Amino acid sequence: MPETENNIEVWEDLVSIRDLAISLIICSGTSLGGYLLAPGGQEPLIFGLVGAVAGFIVSAILVKPKRKFKYIDEG
Repeated sequence: MPETENNIEVWEDLVSIRDLAISLIICSGTSLGGYLLAPGGQEPLIFGLVGAVAGFIVSAILVKPKRKFKYIDEG
C-alpha cells in the first residue's frame, strides 16, 4: 500500500502534494509569462497556450511518474 500521508486523490489516483505544487507553479508561471510578454491583439491567447504547453513539457521532464505495475500470471 502506498504512503498516503503526503498524497492526495485526484481523479481516482494518488498524487504527491509536492509534485503537484511544483507542476502547478511551473505551468502557471509559463502560461502567465507568455500571456504578459505577448503584444496586443490575439497574440496573448496564443502565447499563453504556448506557455502552457511549454510548462507541461518542463513538468513532465522534472516530475517523474512513481506508479509501479505488477503483472500477475493467472495461468
